[in-house]
Amino acid sequence: MSTLIAPLTKSYLEELDPIIEEIIAPAANDIDSTGAYPRAALTALGQAGLLGLVSAPEVGGRGEAHRAAVTVVERIARECASTAMVVCMHYTAAAVIEAYGPRELREEIAAGKHVTTLAFSEVGSRSHFWAPVSTATKVAAGVRLDARKSFSTSAGEADSYVWSSRPLAANGESTLWLVPAHAPGLSVPYRFDGLGLRGNCSAPIIAEGVVVPQEAMLGPDGGGFAIMMDLTVAYFQLMSAGVSLGLMETATAKSIRHVAGTKFEHLGQTLAALPTIRAYLSRVRIKTDMIRALLLDALDAVEAGRDDAMLRVLQVKAAAGEASTEVTDLAMRVCGGAAFSKTVGIERHFRDARAATVMAPTTDALYDFIGKALCGLPLFG
Repeated sequence: MSTLIAPLTKSYLEELDPIIEEIIAPAANDIDSTGAYPRAALTALGQAGLLGLVSAPEVGGRGEAHRAAVTVVERIARECASTAMVVCMHYTAAAVIEAYGPRELREEIAAGKHVTTLAFSEVGSRSHFWAPVSTATKVAAGVRLDARKSFSTSAGEADSYVWSSRPLAANGESTLWLVPAHAPGLSVPYRFDGLGLRGNCSAPIIAEGVVVPQEAMLGPDGGGFAIMMDLTVAYFQLMSAGVSLGLMETATAKSIRHVAGTKFEHLGQTLAALPTIRAYLSRVRIKTDMIRALLLDALDAVEAGRDDAMLRVLQVKAAAGEASTEVTDLAMRVCGGAAFSKTVGIERHFRDARAATVMAPTTDALYDFIGKALCGLPLFG
């Protein structure tokens, strides 16, 4: 497989690899079959300090940022995209809590004792996650939250949600809150049973009269949109691309292994002897390498504060999502009828890859944003 996004000398990679080999990879097929949440993987990642990857050293975290987070989820996604997406959403929400949350919780996350996630997308505004229609109302006991969240990864499984609502009193698009998962009034109406990413427990969350203290506000009232743009968009977009890249890498590797080891016995040739097969594999490898190059450049742009950083962040999820569907489709074609069985392992990646194009911000929405950026228009509005 291709060169990693982060150097092999990073200590967190040395701790990650055994967890992937011993826990994540062996459980991947069962997680896909049953829709089970990857609790064992999260426990192991927490014990290794990897759930605190983006937490500050002052609270016991690793002090890493986008590149390390992308590297971790990409490597996990090669074996289990469900686990990778859970970790992706945890890191994204943890970055918000690290910037605006209470120290005690930051320490719990750094110690691997707390799993968090985002609760942004809503039934009323659908994939327009930046425009919540849910409400926050001042009451005697604090702030009342009412909402119908459409999909939240780790719904009913995480320990907390970084939650969006309309502002409490200020102007602006949204306000963010820290909502404990056990808060009275929260409910998950049904379990996730999807085409792919079957173990990420992405389900609706309903809030009916959920009361949190005023201090649960993350950042200023009305400042949620700015936090989304400054923190969550970059983390999520880059890691989502990392998940897609991981799927592409493993589909590519499995395809090559299959055609190299499968023979036309009557001809004494492997499938690799066919020019059409080699052409498909060439396309698969080129597409995968192109996405890795774009992702590396996007990371460079963010880290250097380049003028085109936001453009790259918008592009990379859209490009990776589209390319992963194409690559996994080609992998299915290359491996033929065998790819439809569970033994080759391609069909799971084929299904998992399709989530990226419809997960907010959707690929279609991203194309519109990219077009606006190219034309010098405001992205939102």
